[in-house]
Amino acid sequence: MPASQSSATNQIGRFTDTYTTFSGADIVCCFDNVVIGTLSGITYSVTREKAPIYTMGSPNPRSFSRGKRGIAGSLIFTVFDRPSLYNLLLKNVDNDSMKYFTRSSNVLPGFDSNGNVTHRGITPPDYQTRDIRSAFPYYADQIPPFDVTVTFANEYGQAAVRSIYGVELLNEGSGASMDDIVIEETMTYVARDVGPMYATGQPRDGVLDFTGVDSDINTEIIVP
Repeated sequence: MPASQSSATNQIGRFTDTYTTFSGADIVCCFDNVVIGTLSGITYSVTREKAPIYTMGSPNPRSFSRGKRGIAGSLIFTVFDRPSLYNLLLKNVDNDSMKYFTRSSNVLPGFDSNGNVTHRGITPPDYQTRDIRSAFPYYADQIPPFDVTVTFANEYGQAAVRSIYGVELLNEGSGASMDDIVIEETMTYVARDVGPMYATGQPRDGVLDFTGVDSDINTEIIVP
């Protein structure tokens, strides 16, 4: 019996003790400590200014100077019966760290500082006050910066992780057409830093090892 178990373990090791790859079905994405189940795609790009330095007597550059770096990307969500980040915002409706500061007249278009409907369209001068108050975001660009943690785990027990830090949402857009079988919502963002993707180790006693993952979420994935 022990011999047969050892043989089966060696056969499994042919797949688990090697390099592996991941697909989109192996990915779970978290915004801070909240799992975003409607996210269907995420991209990022890193660009940096580099310029050649020339001197007299040579047509070729002597060196290259390095300038600013920019990190940006996009988020693609599948829309069901509510906005993509609706549950995330609703869960933190009483969280002051999720709010932003604005004029009392700009809390919502057509509403006063008490939430009463006052008009339609542009805010009249009578309601354009200088009072500042905290308000709950209703546009994506009003959401405070957050970190994105992308975890990868496949059927063989291989796992990896990557993080994007200080994500600021810029644009959001969506639409519907007779030719679309699903409705998607797209957002673009800029970020302060992006971490490398690295493997998080082999399973230990049936539990994937996510040691070193900088997140508040429970990142232990039970392997059947």
